[in-house]
Amino acid sequence: MRRSEYKQYKKQMKADKQKSSLKKRVIRSTIIGAVLAALCAVLVLNLFIAFSDVSELDKPAPRSTVIYDPDGNVIRKVSNSKIEGVSIDQIPKSLLNAVVAVEDQRFYKHGGINYLRMGRALAENALKGKILSGGSTITQQLAKNVFLTQDRTYSRKLKELILAKKIERTFSKEEILERYLNYIYFGDGAWGVQRAAQTYFGKDVSELTLSESATLAGLLKAPSNLSPRKNLDKSVARRNLVLSLMLKEQFINQAEYDEAIAQKLVLSESTVPHGEMNYPYYIDRVVDEAVTRYGLEKDEVLSGGLHITTAINPVVQDALEDVYADDENFPQSPKDQLLQSASVFVDPKTGGILGLIGGRGEYTQGRFNNATDLLRQPGSALKPLAVYTPALEDGYHMSDLLTDEPIDIGGYAPTNIDQQYRGHVTLYNALVNSYNVPPVWLLDQIGIQAGVDAVERFGIPLTKNDRVLGLALGGLDKGTSPLRMAQAFSAFANGGVMQEAHAITEIKDADGNVLGTWHGESVKVTEPEVAEQMTYMLRGAVEEGTGHNARISGMDVAGKTGTTQLPIDGVTGSKDHWFVGYTPDIAGAVWLGYDKTDADHYLTSTSSATAPPIFAKVVSRSASELSAKEFELSLIDDDIKDLKKQEKKTKKEKKKEEKKKEKDEKGKGFWESIEEWGQKWFSE
Repeated sequence: MRRSEYKQYKKQMKADKQKSSLKKRVIRSTIIGAVLAALCAVLVLNLFIAFSDVSELDKPAPRSTVIYDPDGNVIRKVSNSKIEGVSIDQIPKSLLNAVVAVEDQRFYKHGGINYLRMGRALAENALKGKILSGGSTITQQLAKNVFLTQDRTYSRKLKELILAKKIERTFSKEEILERYLNYIYFGDGAWGVQRAAQTYFGKDVSELTLSESATLAGLLKAPSNLSPRKNLDKSVARRNLVLSLMLKEQFINQAEYDEAIAQKLVLSESTVPHGEMNYPYYIDRVVDEAVTRYGLEKDEVLSGGLHITTAINPVVQDALEDVYADDENFPQSPKDQLLQSASVFVDPKTGGILGLIGGRGEYTQGRFNNATDLLRQPGSALKPLAVYTPALEDGYHMSDLLTDEPIDIGGYAPTNIDQQYRGHVTLYNALVNSYNVPPVWLLDQIGIQAGVDAVERFGIPLTKNDRVLGLALGGLDKGTSPLRMAQAFSAFANGGVMQEAHAITEIKDADGNVLGTWHGESVKVTEPEVAEQMTYMLRGAVEEGTGHNARISGMDVAGKTGTTQLPIDGVTGSKDHWFVGYTPDIAGAVWLGYDKTDADHYLTSTSSATAPPIFAKVVSRSASELSAKEFELSLIDDDIKDLKKQEKKTKKEKKKEEKKKEKDEKGKGFWESIEEWGQKWFSE
């Protein structure tokens, strides 16, 4: 080889060596770069996973709150969600296995992502040119259903993978499966496995058979297309596929498979509660009380799976519902506005609300509850609280005589409804006949402050504007509610002790832990002797006075009517009608009036014709729940005797006065006749 050729060869060898070295360096750098990039990607991905928020899954799936009567009978389930969550302990093992067999056979082995399945899906999507298959695990499906949209995009898929990994690091497999089955859609409007069991088979999820479990698991791929209500044959075929997969995965044996696959798929009427509205106003009170009294959030009450025991008496509540469903029990309303009414009944001994209804007409969610939230003047129904109770406490007696004649006290000049005056009447007769002048005169005698203190003691808030003589006739500045009036009068039936009205007696969480128990206040508002005197007089108001339409055969009833004036000049009528009454075992208040009172919407009669009959009908229909029929009045025997003596004396004096008047009239007639005869004789 020539020297020049050798040099050229050496030069070429050196160049090749340098080129090879450069190539190796490039390859090495590329590999290192790729590894670093991969490590960075993994690091970034893990950062995304670490900082992903899946705390929404910490919240239990919405569960219906169950409301019970005192005997433990369910009166209503309430929920503000389309989902009714259940714990994994309530879900049959056959259903859990069926879902795993058909949806994600490696569920208990992977960490949220089935890479082999995902790779196969990616290859299929690449061939098709668009995302058709996702290869999603149960964990990925949970992430998508709770946190993401249903869009088929790569960015959404990446988010799904990140969230799936975070979910797997945060929750156990059982927790993931429980949440998945509570949030997934099963078709026919059924979200979650409990609603699915109710929708298709009319039963609780815990009662599902193997065949039914396989049917529900089979729906998950295409709920609408595979619904047994829409396509029974497809649904059965899908069920059979699920059963074969369960057999393959050894979740069931051959005998179980043969038995299940031979079963006919039988659907039942749905038992999903579709807007059941039994006792809506009572339930509203329960929810409000749970929030205000026990400090719970409204969403927690409506979807926290609570167990709430109430004081409701279904017999009383049903009686109320029946009476209010019959328009014949109410005065006729104009076409453009329905006459409203509300009633509430409580147990005088406990304060428990036995029944409550807050309005007439169709109920709508969140409707104003007139039984608890109304503020209207109670009229004469306040007289027992504002005047007669404090007067008895001040030393007056039922037999004492009160002034009944035109009076003017500082410009305040009340009149009796009948525009007549009797000079003097007993305290008993003043109350029984609901005269207006005597209680105003009496309140002036004992002092307005005594009346204010008594009303507030009975649990009815007053304002500065109520410190006037008009308090005697119930002309309150803001007014009060039927619930407060029923609570106040219940003290008379309970020996002068007022128990705080309440609907809830106990609240437990979904796991049975007690969240709260009723510990209400009892207030001694007056002495037992005073309570008995008030009962005696209020019984008289029903037996012979303005409340006569509240009489019930074979049962003592005490109570007081109330009518408020129509605040429209030139129009005769009433704005509000009341009756507040009680028997030994139940106290209640009834109110009637219009939401908007005007010249076209008012009550044309007095309260004695409207409210007392409603009270009587409700209590009569509840008689089976009321054991005591007569009031115990043993403490006031002497007072009753004194009253009867006074009434006898009054009648005797009245009869004597009438005879004298008759005699005077006759004497006057004689001399008038003589005078007339004389004038006639002289004129002739």
